[in-house]
Amino acid sequence: MPEPIILYDISWKVKGKSWSPNTWKPRYCLNIKGIPYQTVWVEFPDIAALCTKIGAPPSATARDGKPVYTLPVIYDPNTQTTVSESTKIAEYLDEAYPRTVALVPRGPQVEEFQRASEKLLFGIDVLSIMVPGVYMSLNEASQPYFRATREKRFGKLEELSPAGSEKRAQHWEGVKNTFHRLGEMLQGNAEQEKLLFLGGNDVSYQDIRIASILMWIKAIFGEDSKEWQDVVSWDGGKWARFTDVFRKYEAVDSGSLAKL
Repeated sequence: MPEPIILYDISWKVKGKSWSPNTWKPRYCLNIKGIPYQTVWVEFPDIAALCTKIGAPPSATARDGKPVYTLPVIYDPNTQTTVSESTKIAEYLDEAYPRTVALVPRGPQVEEFQRASEKLLFGIDVLSIMVPGVYMSLNEASQPYFRATREKRFGKLEELSPAGSEKRAQHWEGVKNTFHRLGEMLQGNAEQEKLLFLGGNDVSYQDIRIASILMWIKAIFGEDSKEWQDVVSWDGGKWARFTDVFRKYEAVDSGSLAKL
């Protein structure tokens, strides 16, 4: 039995649960593969210091040349390897644990779907709805950092999609259209619905990307919320059936807090 991999995830107000779509990607991968792991929870302002401490490579470089550190990051004690960024983590897990189910498909069709889905899933409509909700869900230790960094990109959080406003309704309609276009990409024939990217019952990393966004919405708004009930009703209930595929892979360990 291998030693547990360490998965670094972002803290929020709900203990023992995960919310970030980016950290849900490796969590789904680990759960599907059945690889033991333990979560370490990190506050937003501590991410750069934590990554520097454990030797995690930056996930990007800013315009001024400074490294940008983000989560997820994993540390694998079995190979003494630290990996940053969700897609690289998925690729690493496929390579390092070849006896587990392979999740990252290859080929031109995969790359085309990935580019299109990335553009749709992180468009302005989704972000305008979700970013203010994330802010309200974070611990006080993370809120000032999150507000400062996100308002540089999006403007004042309270003005992105105010509750009850026409602006919010338009963004939510945009989210609905985004998922409709994703559904069209996955469309099967008239006789048999195609839920998953590869068809059949084989989950791939492309499906995990979508499932992680859906988990984000459910985590931030709650399973009983109007927002989530809207999502699972779209496209004739397609996204309810899609999320049902992933329910058995939603385990989250209680984990521990990061020590800097």
